Amino acid sequence: MGDGSVTPRIGSMKALLGIVAGAGASYGIYKLISGGSFKRNKKNATNESAGVKSSQPSEVNLQPGSLLAKVSGLDVVCPRPASGDIMHQSPGNLEPQHLKMLLSCLQTSNNPSDQCRILLTLGNAAAFTVNQNLIREFEGIHIIAGFLSDPVADVRVQTLNALNNLSMNIQNQEQIKVYMPHVVELIEMSPVNSELQLGALRLLTNLSVTDKHQHLLKGSITLLLSLLVVSNEPLQVQALKVLVNLSSNPDMMDDIVQTQAPASVVLLFDARTAPTVLLRLLMFAGNLKAWRPSAQVADELRRKQDCLYRVMLDESSQLHSRLVQLLSHPDAEVQAQVARILT
Repeated sequence: MGDGSVTPRIGSMKALLGIVAGAGASYGIYKLISGGSFKRNKKNATNESAGVKSSQPSEVNLQPGSLLAKVSGLDVVCPRPASGDIMHQSPGNLEPQHLKMLLSCLQTSNNPSDQCRILLTLGNAAAFTVNQNLIREFEGIHIIAGFLSDPVADVRVQTLNALNNLSMNIQNQEQIKVYMPHVVELIEMSPVNSELQLGALRLLTNLSVTDKHQHLLKGSITLLLSLLVVSNEPLQVQALKVLVNLSSNPDMMDDIVQTQAPASVVLLFDARTAPTVLLRLLMFAGNLKAWRPSAQVADELRRKQDCLYRVMLDESSQLHSRLVQLLSHPDAEVQAQVARILT
């Protein structure tokens, strides 16, 4: 089903797929470099991107307005053009023919282990803007996204990670947004606290940094809120990153406050909650508190059973008393966030 003109020059798939060394590779999820591309929707709103920092600095020149990431530093292996020998080289040094070859092998391989290696290599290569563009031009985004439905969980995880790096590019996001409903479905159908859920949330974090595609997540807010009360700390943090992004857009606020929310969300505003979770909860609450509905809208929302407005913003909510208690939290940053909300 791939491009028949692109064939590996080495005799075996196994040789080509000496691509990645070691299982300890980072997923290559990177911080967005802020620039003209990403505007904030309001002065005090905080947007977040999925960010696991690389242990090694990037050697790539930053382009104004680009979305760029730090590569994990993991060496990848490619065939020498003139022989079947394998050579190590940086993901940033992969040539266009190498990317074509990897995409062709991905389409033709039936081995899940090989597919995972190829996807991992493509994901690391996609830490560089030039490769992000080349993979898109080679129709690689659609080839890679096709593995979101693969029956093997590890293949789906590596697919999400590769798409995550590719989503650091505005033009790529236009193609990846088509798969957002499928990504949300993966969160719903996957085991709680699984790598699948985490990878899917990381991708949604990057796709929700700007307000361009946030409307596609209107129907997923209840899911994100529910994850807060059933998930472990890493998933809570990632779900909150998406919620912070969405709530920093005033145009999304009507949908957010009307959505059904578990009443137990308020119980997370507690000194026993992990600081990494609590700080983002406070950012989310701060964005909600900055929203000012008319008296008529507020009355209508009070009549909506279990909506987020009643859970967190109504006078009957426990949130205010819990925020007051957090003023004595040992973490100074938590105290500052609470004071900002209560002011």
